Amino acid sequence: MRNPQGPFALSLPQPLRDHYGASTGERAATVSKALNSVVELRLAPEDNRRLANLCGPMDENLRQIEAAFDVTIGRRGSSFRFSGDAAQAEKGAQAIEHFYNRAHDELSLDDIQLGLVELTRGRTLKGINADFEEGPALRTRRADLRARTPRQGEYIEQIRGHDITFGIGPAGTGKTYLAVACAVDALEREQVKRLVLTRPAVEAGERLGFLPGDLTQKVDPYLRPLYDALYDLMGFDKVTRLIERHAIEVAPLAFMRGRTLNHAFIILDEAQNTTPEQMQMFLTRIGFGARAVVTGDPTQIDLPKHVKSGLMDAADVLAGVRGLAFTHFQSEDVVRHPLVGRIVDAYAARRAETDK
Repeated sequence: MRNPQGPFALSLPQPLRDHYGASTGERAATVSKALNSVVELRLAPEDNRRLANLCGPMDENLRQIEAAFDVTIGRRGSSFRFSGDAAQAEKGAQAIEHFYNRAHDELSLDDIQLGLVELTRGRTLKGINADFEEGPALRTRRADLRARTPRQGEYIEQIRGHDITFGIGPAGTGKTYLAVACAVDALEREQVKRLVLTRPAVEAGERLGFLPGDLTQKVDPYLRPLYDALYDLMGFDKVTRLIERHAIEVAPLAFMRGRTLNHAFIILDEAQNTTPEQMQMFLTRIGFGARAVVTGDPTQIDLPKHVKSGLMDAADVLAGVRGLAFTHFQSEDVVRHPLVGRIVDAYAARRAETDK
């Protein structure tokens, strides 16, 4: 039986207990908050197997929770001590209880990090995303694939409802992966006949020099992230068969010139490294029954300084064009290691300070 006041009982100093009265009833966890921003949590019933699953090998899961909430966690048996900002320490305690309730089976690092993404946004795993889950599921090999943030859910809906969608934002927000998932879903449902995935072959601030091999071997390293997403969502063997049948094509952007792509799902990745001319060329390749998604991160432009990004130019020129959709991701949409969102914010703050 859970106390109706919540999973945590606040243990107050004696004078305050005398004034407010001591709390009563059974609880799954007991929390005491001291004036020095320390929160203590005791998990009950104590289960050594669940505790082991919760903490992970060498307490790796606890370290992830520490990083997510910027707190220090100490543990002795089923008792946990959280040190740090009062609000963050309490959130850390709530996260521990949340994962303990799910720890009947082993919790992988992915389980912890994906759960933390949602908990740090103020949601539970079955909370605000329920509306997205009620819609048609994406047909991919990943049964757990779904929107992890409201903006990701909006992105998926825009891809489904528009012929051309732009996904703009920082690394780790799922722009490319969700676009590939929607493309795979459309192919599986026979809404399109083929997938075309492309990106500009631009060096990320390096000079790679001469690359040995034939043309495919030269450009494949630039396209590897797209292959990785396809393999994860469809499996290596199926992707290989579809590539041999030309139902999937992964090619540099330069190969798109002069083509008309009918009944295809087309993805332009790393679009921040296109020029305005290249972007116009790509967008005018769209044929009958085709759908396109353009993704890019304006903070990772590798073009020469005097060259304007085609992605930023398109965002300005096409903002009012009917039939196009734009999703602008923020650092709170990052679905990677908890530190990635903070890194994005730190660089954004420095850029804002430099621009003043």
